[in-house]
Amino acid sequence: MRGSRARLMPGATVDARSLTAVSGDQVAVPDPGRLLHLQFRRFAGCPVCNLHLRSVVRRHAEIEAAGVREVVLFHSPAEELAPHTTGLPFAVVADPDRALYAAFGVERSPRSLLDPRVWGPIAWAVLSGTWNVVRGRERLPARSPHGGRLGLPADLLVAPDGAVLAAKYGAHAYDQWSVDELLRLAASAAARADARPADRR
Repeated sequence: MRGSRARLMPGATVDARSLTAVSGDQVAVPDPGRLLHLQFRRFAGCPVCNLHLRSVVRRHAEIEAAGVREVVLFHSPAEELAPHTTGLPFAVVADPDRALYAAFGVERSPRSLLDPRVWGPIAWAVLSGTWNVVRGRERLPARSPHGGRLGLPADLLVAPDGAVLAAKYGAHAYDQWSVDELLRLAASAAARADARPADRR
């Protein structure tokens, strides 16, 4: 996407900022007391985003126990996003102007949906999502979602001092860290922190 800044890779530093979640709560980035997992998802009600976030919700207690705070961003307006956030145990941030997406180098591309690796997850996401909509657990996305359907996901793990510890920029719409991958990265970050000499902490 033209206008995006370079991707933030390990060793980069995230500038301190305060984000407003859809709930109205303020979210500090970076989090001063724990690791921060920034998830850049797509549009409100995105089926493959919902499929992934269900796994995060199921294992959220494990993620918190590993010292990680989840913050999830969507390129949808808050009023479009709010109905989809009921019951989510983590902060959800609306970025309809894609300002944060640009600042973190998160792009959009036709390959988000054209990559054959995403077709299976899309089919399963639509099937399971339809069942959840019927049961009233999820809502359908807008027919023409704000920001379009071509967004690519991204994940960043950020230390309390703002250092980017790990990053993944998706090649297609369902290309993100699994919960197991996130927990391994968090454990690795904790081990590195414990191994540092005391006089350098």
